[in-house]
Amino acid sequence: MTESNIEFKSVSTTQQKARNIGFLLVDNFTMIALASAVEPLRMANQLSGQELYNWSTISETGEAVAASDGIRITPDYGMQETTDFDLVFVVGGVNITRSYTRKQISWLKTLARKHVDLGGLCTGAYLLADAGLLDGYDCSTHWECIASMQEAYPRVRCTNHLFVIDRDRITSSGGTVPLDMMLTMIKRDFGYQLTASISEMFICDRVRSESDHQRIPLRHVLGTTQPKLVEVVSLMEANIEEAIELDELATYVGLSRRQLERLFQKYLHCTPSKYYMRLRLFRARQLLKQTSMSIIDIAAACGFVSTPHFSKCYREHLGIPPREERRGVRAQENDNILPPVASASRELLTETLSLGTVRGKSHSTQSLSDAKYEPTFGSVRLQ
Repeated sequence: MTESNIEFKSVSTTQQKARNIGFLLVDNFTMIALASAVEPLRMANQLSGQELYNWSTISETGEAVAASDGIRITPDYGMQETTDFDLVFVVGGVNITRSYTRKQISWLKTLARKHVDLGGLCTGAYLLADAGLLDGYDCSTHWECIASMQEAYPRVRCTNHLFVIDRDRITSSGGTVPLDMMLTMIKRDFGYQLTASISEMFICDRVRSESDHQRIPLRHVLGTTQPKLVEVVSLMEANIEEAIELDELATYVGLSRRQLERLFQKYLHCTPSKYYMRLRLFRARQLLKQTSMSIIDIAAACGFVSTPHFSKCYREHLGIPPREERRGVRAQENDNILPPVASASRELLTETLSLGTVRGKSHSTQSLSDAKYEPTFGSVRLQ
């Protein structure tokens, strides 16, 4: 991007103190969740040319913490040194039930008594639940953790939403979802224009919302008890454009059509044909939201014989025509019809996150200073 291409944009806000955000790193935390949460804050500062957010990393003792990929991060503070946070996220990761301590739980309770907003990234919500700080709240956590967390903490309302902002609790699932959550938070703080500009910098063509769901792999739902059912669903997923007949699917896995229908009714609570239709419609919804393909081409790519037939099925199952879906007109209550199967992965293009402390300067101050000569520095003017 060159200097001459920059379009200076304005958003209105009042001058305010930078929001101070802490990230408590527990053992085996996931690096991608941390980076996805911090980078939007850095870019908000760069594009506005102001220190809107300040961020710091924390560990129990102030000593280095190993991420799930083995990289060790030396935090800015130990828990005993920190006092003045507006919001603290617990950054979780793998093997969460064995990766935290009672001292960390006690510290989170202390923060709650001081009315500090609290959040969790990836499996970080597990610590908040253990501390009793999610009782009566809706929350999100990585899909691998949902069942065990719901069983252990029945007062917590676990959802399969990508992220949840419920009053003073902000929780997200893993991977790149914290990017979407932080963009939503920044939008609430400073408006759409800043969020849109951050998305452009990160090559992010769609910001997922609180109403979007995690796609839970069927093998995780069923375990190893129904391999034939999992195999049939895998065949369906791999054959969206040219659908396989039900009798043929049953033959592939050595079942009769009737046996296959019984399996679907027992474990997925619908017929094979209806499940197949949902898969095709979910693929169509992805293409409508994430590509510029024409509706005619989307209909063909998802196995529909004609565009009118596609539009009719889409409206019947999702309650909205494809054209309105593309324009973003959607009722949230229709979002729960999608089948529990894995979606394609989504890459996050970000710059390398540096967590080393520069003596005498916070991360936000240092990164803002480093960004002064970027052509986008201060390109979104806050009023």
